[in-house]
Amino acid sequence: MKNKDIYILGIETSCDETAVAIVKNGREIIANVVSSQIESHSRFGGVVPEIASRHHVEQITLVLEEALEQGQMMWDDIDAIAVTAGPGLVGALLIGISAAKALAFAKNKPLIGVHHIAGHIYANRLVQEFEFPLLALIVSGGHTELVLMKEHGNYQVIGETRDDAAGEAFDKVARMLELPYPGGPHIDRLAAEGKEEIQFPRAWLEQDSYDFSFSGLKSAVINKIHNLKQRGEEINQANIATSFQNSVVEVLTEKTYRAALEYGVKQVIVAGGVAANKGLRSSLETKFAESDIPLLIPPFALCTDNAAMIAAAGTISYQQEKYSSMDLNANPSLMLK
Repeated sequence: MKNKDIYILGIETSCDETAVAIVKNGREIIANVVSSQIESHSRFGGVVPEIASRHHVEQITLVLEEALEQGQMMWDDIDAIAVTAGPGLVGALLIGISAAKALAFAKNKPLIGVHHIAGHIYANRLVQEFEFPLLALIVSGGHTELVLMKEHGNYQVIGETRDDAAGEAFDKVARMLELPYPGGPHIDRLAAEGKEEIQFPRAWLEQDSYDFSFSGLKSAVINKIHNLKQRGEEINQANIATSFQNSVVEVLTEKTYRAALEYGVKQVIVAGGVAANKGLRSSLETKFAESDIPLLIPPFALCTDNAAMIAAAGTISYQQEKYSSMDLNANPSLMLK
């Protein structure tokens, strides 16, 4: 039995993607289906929770069937069902959890609740095996954290945002620049074309702190745009995007590098939707080329929300026999521990 392959079915509905995946041994993607809702939310300039929940209800069964068909798997092949339990939009989370609980009960499979950020971290293991201790930089719309891991399933948050997450700041600045939703990729594209003509602030905080703060930077950018409009001056979107992104990227890169050296890690991994940002990827790659610490950044498809990452993280819980009971509930403020 020890050598038996493990197949975990993962379900992810924390925000605006309905996703189901099947992962073998926590490392190999057998099926990975994602139904995006970007078109539905773009006209509102952001995710509308009620609309997201309704879409999940409509899509969950279809996506589930497609994943099983794509992987050519039967229910007898599945060892357990992993599902995002939080954090996220409570209504959206409940759709995935309800589906997972129903399937676990009907098919007599173990149920595993997974932390969304643990999923983002384990997306990297689908590319390369972990080496401990490792440092994970999580950068997404709702989270900016530095997490130290000494073994599988062990998370020590050594730094986190005190206000806005990096991805949230990207979206709000993009909205001020009247860029389409989601704004992050548009900021990244413009940043490659512009010049850093404006010195926006870098929030380094206390000397020994690994926490982040982007609220002041966001306000500085918004004030700059307002001032330009009031004076009737041209708003150079590319230059503002470059100046803003460089400020975010410099702080993320320097704090990650400093923490990696202090904690003597063997590997640094990057996770979350903002990990797809080309400016951040380039900055981290350049900085860590100065050291002998390997840097791992997942491909673009595994940076954004998907269920393969949930199944990968769920594999560890399955191997450690850390199962959830049938009273598993959505927790929009779930802590990583």
